[in-house]
Amino acid sequence: MANLLDIASQAPRVPAASPAGGLWGLLFIVAMSALGVLGTGCASDYVARTASARSAYQSSDYQRALSELDGEQKEAPERDQLLLLLDKGMVLHAAGQWEESTKVLAQADDLMSQLDITSVSEEAGVLLSNERRRAYRGEDFEKLMISVLQALNYAELNRDEDALVEVRRVNERLEKMITEEKKPYEQLAIARYLGGVLYEDQREWDSAFIDYMKAYELEPRLGGLVEPLLRLAKKTGRDDAYATLSQKFPNVAHDAVGPGEGQLVVVVEAGLSPQKERASRDYGDSGDLIEVPVYRDRGGTPRVRVSVENQAEQAVTVTSLSRVAQVHLNDRIGRMLAKQLAGAVAKAGVAAGVGALTKSKELGVLTFLILNAGNQADLRSWLSLPAEFQVARFRLPPGKHTVQVDAPGRPTTHLVEVKPGRVEVLVVRSY
Repeated sequence: MANLLDIASQAPRVPAASPAGGLWGLLFIVAMSALGVLGTGCASDYVARTASARSAYQSSDYQRALSELDGEQKEAPERDQLLLLLDKGMVLHAAGQWEESTKVLAQADDLMSQLDITSVSEEAGVLLSNERRRAYRGEDFEKLMISVLQALNYAELNRDEDALVEVRRVNERLEKMITEEKKPYEQLAIARYLGGVLYEDQREWDSAFIDYMKAYELEPRLGGLVEPLLRLAKKTGRDDAYATLSQKFPNVAHDAVGPGEGQLVVVVEAGLSPQKERASRDYGDSGDLIEVPVYRDRGGTPRVRVSVENQAEQAVTVTSLSRVAQVHLNDRIGRMLAKQLAGAVAKAGVAAGVGALTKSKELGVLTFLILNAGNQADLRSWLSLPAEFQVARFRLPPGKHTVQVDAPGRPTTHLVEVKPGRVEVLVVRSY
């Protein structure tokens, strides 16, 4: 802290041509910042305010969760509106209200696009308060997750074309982040695998092979989920790829799908997404005054077992959001530290101005301490997301089937109808 207090004593002074007006202006800024500090407690903390709704959601009491989120939406400040839409869209998705979920997530997507246009006045205000005062814009991976969930919604609604549009949006957004914005990201295996499923359902064999192969390159530990990759490599005449894959997976049966068979792909959204907590990072000479968020896991995510009559498969993790979240947030830490330091310097400048105008070094120091007390990391995030996307797949005779999803402590059963030559998708939320 001593270093920034030194900044306060050396910072450029506010012009003293109108000492009274300047003094009152600066003291007004200090007072408003102090109020801002007081306003960052539980009353303004989205995570704390929605704890009860999350508890209902994680207990599969979706109606109560939606009711509480609706009540929160009436009172919540504008800066939290995106999070409310994201959480509401996810709860509707988990409840199997696919159509309603698509509408709410579309609103969230539109709002995200609007919020990407930075407000100059908001940025200036954040410098003298903290990140929690800013409208929540979403992490990069959360923006991608909207399209992943939309694709799953549309798949459940048997709207393959709409689902494929969303899958392509994920891939195009990531490609732009990687190539144009030079971010250290990679494609999402779940989006690629889902693309393969959808293309296969539409009998677009080449496109299905390409997406399955990309998913395998991103996540080589797919186990039995490589079955369609082997089958389609053979079907599309990719002899070299087929020979290589057959060597790597000699025990994976991949006979052609018979005319009296259909397929079922079960996507299990398992566990709880990681949660942000505060941490201090050094930045130059600023010591431990710079506070940033880091992700921590909320417990392990056990593998889920899926059974359909006389068949049973251990679901395979295709994408871990815990790992994706860490990579995306770590990429932002450098910019975040620079902004926090700029904020600390701005606060030190205001404090120096107060000290000069009042001829009181002590008041200048007190001003800095009040302003800097609001230096709090923004711990908001889309907490209703799962920790992992796990997948199991089956070949089944046409007709209705009962699917059992065995997650620790909370097994669920689901009725699906499989059609000959088609690939049915079942989405299940598991905690």
